[in-house]
Amino acid sequence: MRLFYLCTLLFSAASIYSVQAQQNQILLENVRILDAKTQSLTPPSYVLVTGNTIETISPSPITVSGTDVLKIDGAGKTLMPGLIDVHVHLVFGSLTMPQMMTSDLSEEFVIKTAGQSAHDMLMRGFTSVRDVGGPIFPLKAAIDADKIPGPRVWPSGATISQTAGHGDFRTPDEKSRRFFGEPSRAEKYGATFIADGRDEVLTAVRENLRFGASQIKVMAGGGTSSAYDPIDVTQYTLDEMKAAVEAAEDWGTYVTVHAYTSKAIRRAIEAGVKCIEHGQLLDEETLKLMAEKDVWLSLQNLVDNTPDMDPQRIAKRKPVIEGQEKLWPLAKKYNVKLAWGTDFLFEPELNERQNEFILRLQKWFTNAEILKMVTQDNAALLQLSGLRSPYPGKLGIIEEGALADVLLVDGDPLKELELLANPAKNFVVIIKDGKIYKNTLGK
Repeated sequence: MRLFYLCTLLFSAASIYSVQAQQNQILLENVRILDAKTQSLTPPSYVLVTGNTIETISPSPITVSGTDVLKIDGAGKTLMPGLIDVHVHLVFGSLTMPQMMTSDLSEEFVIKTAGQSAHDMLMRGFTSVRDVGGPIFPLKAAIDADKIPGPRVWPSGATISQTAGHGDFRTPDEKSRRFFGEPSRAEKYGATFIADGRDEVLTAVRENLRFGASQIKVMAGGGTSSAYDPIDVTQYTLDEMKAAVEAAEDWGTYVTVHAYTSKAIRRAIEAGVKCIEHGQLLDEETLKLMAEKDVWLSLQNLVDNTPDMDPQRIAKRKPVIEGQEKLWPLAKKYNVKLAWGTDFLFEPELNERQNEFILRLQKWFTNAEILKMVTQDNAALLQLSGLRSPYPGKLGIIEEGALADVLLVDGDPLKELELLANPAKNFVVIIKDGKIYKNTLGK
């Protein structure tokens, strides 16, 4: 896919979306703030947003001079940070596998579909996401320029995979680039780099960083959505993995890896990896090691199966689905740094259930713990990108000086977490970066 042509199309197509006319300041009156420290709601409060920042929080009414102020009467509703999903694929999560594999897949169709998906995600209250694989850079540029409404995006760019790894999506007739000189279709689309050996891994990492990656995604073990690698295999040698980590750290950021098994994860930790995606087949000793080394676990609660899922994928997913039921409580027990994400891939019908998946955590966590995880804890993982973070400032918490990414919820999610599962009804105001994207309360 021609990257800059795609970017141009994104910007030209963005006119179908709009953002509400903006005020210089927004005054939220009579709101009860979700306080992550006390795990409670504050008494009725007043919050002044200036530009893209929360300027003032007061228990008393705030007087603002001038006419360029939008006042919103919260009427005692809950003001909470915007939701954060740290494992999304904005492009490939909006497409089915048959759509991806069709020979007439057009750039215009990808743009329209992914742009609508980003818009819908913001309307579900997700103001920030970490995209961990795919041709995300043009879409992110359009979102950042307000051409398309969508969440803040921490992009990884193309995943980095060994030959026969989880990111090797070649069809049977596509030969190795190394031997035959032709990149695969998935590589041309910006989905993946198939990189073998230290030198190729270094180049792949640096290529993503060149385009603006905030973190690097490496495939360290087998997967369920790829055809050639069993779940149990370990991918990349220690030297190759270290090369990825060194290149990322030279740019002040980190590597996160796709891996399920303890062997693959222990090798990644030895190489200096800072975050593990998935891990549903982890043993307790490796979880203890992760806690000792301050390695993040970005975990999901995957849906069992969907009606059109390939039988081979269903079989490969079975131990993963079984493992996640054990992993969440064990990770909590050993105080592993936990983050939450959805990981919808090639099943766009799941996207509208994104909020519902938060409720699945109620098996193991209190409502307060869940709200903290999907806001403050996930925000802490995003900031692991350091200077490569595309959005300087504090997220995931409502305090003076923090970025103004907030939701006004009709009800108390500490008591009724189910409110999050119906954002169309219960999220009456959505503000991202100090801009109002939804307001059903009027002035």
